[in-house]
Formats: sequence, structure tokens, C-alpha cells
Amino acid sequence: MTGELHFDVVGAHGPRAYFERVTQESIAHAYIFSGPDGVGKKTFARRLAQSLLCAAPKPGVLGYDRVCPSCRLFNAQAYHPDFLEHDGTLKIGERDTPARFGDETLTARDLVRQLSMESYVGGMRVLLLGDLDFATHHAANALLKFFEEPPEGVVLLVTTSSPGKLLPTIRSRAMEIRFGLLSRGEVAEILRRKGYGVAEAEAAARLSQGRVTQATAALETQEASVRTQAARWFFEVVAGGTPQEGWASRETLVSGLEVLKGLVRDWVAVHEAKLVPLYADYDDRLRSLPPLSGEALGAILGRIDDAQRLARTNVSPSMASEIVRMALCGAAASAPE
Repeated sequence: MTGELHFDVVGAHGPRAYFERVTQESIAHAYIFSGPDGVGKKTFARRLAQSLLCAAPKPGVLGYDRVCPSCRLFNAQAYHPDFLEHDGTLKIGERDTPARFGDETLTARDLVRQLSMESYVGGMRVLLLGDLDFATHHAANALLKFFEEPPEGVVLLVTTSSPGKLLPTIRSRAMEIRFGLLSRGEVAEILRRKGYGVAEAEAAARLSQGRVTQATAALETQEASVRTQAARWFFEVVAGGTPQEGWASRETLVSGLEVLKGLVRDWVAVHEAKLVPLYADYDDRLRSLPPLSGEALGAILGRIDDAQRLARTNVSPSMASEIVRMALCGAAASAPE
């Protein structure tokens, strides 16, 4: 019985529409996926590779069932004998230095040699060259043999943000598929799939300019700063102090409240052997605090939940942080010495 087919890609409407019309018989031997950095070219290429190698029957080339032996290798991110992904600069390689298909140090000459062999399971073979660049013109010319005399059953997928840097002879022998910028909603959806909260994802999507890499960079920079500021504020409040520097602003309120919730959870975790702290780098400081009772934990988390609900309104960020500060002060005052 054939399982349901999937193709887990967000956006890329044009490329997807193109490949929905392609069949096993009409697929080209080489494609260049061009477009800005961070718009999902390599993700699309990996999903296409999984589709081509999936054992599930289908009328076209898109779709995989996630459960066949080939898909299980992709799901586990394990070595697949008929799929190779190489990122970055490709060197020419020595003439008499053989390498196997799964070797990450493969060179242009290795690829030509290995791709001339038969599939391990009797199907197709797929090579993905991500962010392709060549160390020298000689390396590019070595791979040109593949384009001039493509082996049967092999598909080459190249991703690049600078197609003009590729040799004209290579570009002329491959089908170029253009990827455009993602919409704000698509960037937010991808970030949510990566585990970010709704508010964080939407805030980062507004800064993304259609690129997931730019959105995650903004989140990582902001998160590192907010995490440090919120933690400093947390420990000062629990120690009975009145912080002069706050952490809460319109941009940081949502992520800062998540940090505080995690620290409160860890306050209990460090005193319970079965619980693993989320913020292990604050382990010693949290252990120095008196144990937090279940009643106090519930009270603090309840007030943080209140603050998070208010954060979705036009409430002042300082008011939301004050709600949490008062809860922390109350818990610290009632904690046993």
C-alpha cells in the first residue's frame, strides 16, 4: 500500500510548479538553482533529491512517503549511497587518488569518476553542490565533462547566489531555475517550524527582507543580548535588589519573558535530580538560591503568563516586567533560608 506523499517546502512556488510538470522521463540531467542567499534553494534541492530517490510510486518526480528505506536514511540524516551533498568550493583533485561517493572531501575529478558508476540500489543518483564555487578554472573544467557527457540516471543540482560566476559552458548545459525572495508570512512559517515562538517569528520576519538567514541572524543577535540582560535582572531581583537597568522593550518583551520563565523553571530543576536545566551556564548561580516551593513556582509562572498575555496588547513593557518583578520578590521573601 502506497503511503501519503509529502514535499515539505515553504514558498518556492515557481520552482515547485515547474517540477510538478516534470516526469522521470523528462527530467534534465543538471539544474542550477539560482537566487538570493537564504531563500531555501538548498532545502528545495534536498527535498527534490529525496523525492527522486524515494521508492514510493508516483506519477511525477515530486513527493516522498517518509517511510521507505531511502526516506529513512534522509530522515536520520544518515549516509545515502546514491546521494551526495558537497558545500562550497570544489577543488580539482589528484588524478590517481580514488574516493568513494560518500566522501565529503570529494573533488571535481572524484565526482566525474564516481558519477560514471551504477546506482547502488538500481535507481537514480543525485549530486547536490551547494553554494558552488570552484577553486580554479581547472576544477570547473574537470566537472565540465559531466555536463558534456552526462551519465544516465544521474541528476546534478547546483545552488548559487552568483550564477554569473559559473563557466558559461556549464550554465549553457544546465536548466536554470530561479528562486525569488520569500514573503514575510513564509519566513515566519519557516521560523515557527524551527521552533521559534509566533511573536518572535513574526518580528524576525519583518527584518528578514525575504531571507530566512537574515531573520535567524537577527533573532540570534537579539536573543543573546536579551538573554543576558533578562538573566542579570532576574538574579538581581531574586537577591532583593532593585535593578537600575531593565530589559523590557517592545522588541524584547516576548523573548525576555520566555527567558525568565526558563530561569524560574531551572530554579526548581537544579534542586531536582530528574530535571535538566535549560540554562546550564547559570547552574551555579541557580543552585545558590534557596529551593523554590511548588506553590511559589505556580504563583510566579502564573504571573509570567499574565505578563505574556499583556505583551500581546498595547500594555507598557515596563508594566509587564513589574508584574514579574513583584512575583519574584514575593517568592524570594517566602523562600526558606
